[in-house]
Amino acid sequence: VSLHCLKWCIGHMLEMELCCAFLVPSGSEAGEAAEYDPNLLDDPQWPCGKHKRVLIFASYMTTVIEYVKPSDLKKDMNETFREKFPHIKLTLSKIRSLKREMRNLSEECNLEPVTVSMAYVYFEKLVLQGKLNKQNRKLCAGACVLLAAKISSDLRKHEVKHLIDKLEERFRFNRRDLIGFEFTVLVALELALYLPENQVLPHYRRLTQQS
Repeated sequence: VSLHCLKWCIGHMLEMELCCAFLVPSGSEAGEAAEYDPNLLDDPQWPCGKHKRVLIFASYMTTVIEYVKPSDLKKDMNETFREKFPHIKLTLSKIRSLKREMRNLSEECNLEPVTVSMAYVYFEKLVLQGKLNKQNRKLCAGACVLLAAKISSDLRKHEVKHLIDKLEERFRFNRRDLIGFEFTVLVALELALYLPENQVLPHYRRLTQQS
């Protein structure tokens, strides 16, 4: 057996293992999939650690926070998140960081805010199902952007290729792995790529307000 064939077999086995692990039910998957809340991970009232609280009044919103090191605040926020969602393997700060990367890449590729919003919904549904981990998080983020772009945008062949090039560059994975993982994400989402307005609109509003 040649060295090239051996490397191909090992790579293929690792890819299959990653996909199978992604599709294994997480235990809380049924409950999370039944009712998706688009405001859960971006809720402004989410307590960012014990040092910070957002107060919402009738005509304005304000944040009360004592002086604390950013690293301590981040640590407290992630600990609070882990206590509330023990089945999720990523920290809240990492989840938000990945979403920023998804948005920045989409803007570079001139994708519409509605496309980013759909990608966020796909991504957050998988997060809340406990599907993501350190090994697959970037592939999942890239696959969600790619699926959303194909569904919501009238992309031509060269535009799809350009998007895949950008995804490969941004998230530092192999395009073959991305294309293979795209189907894995599609199955995990139960082929439900067309989303109701009430799931997409909250993300869309936040994106347009931030622009």
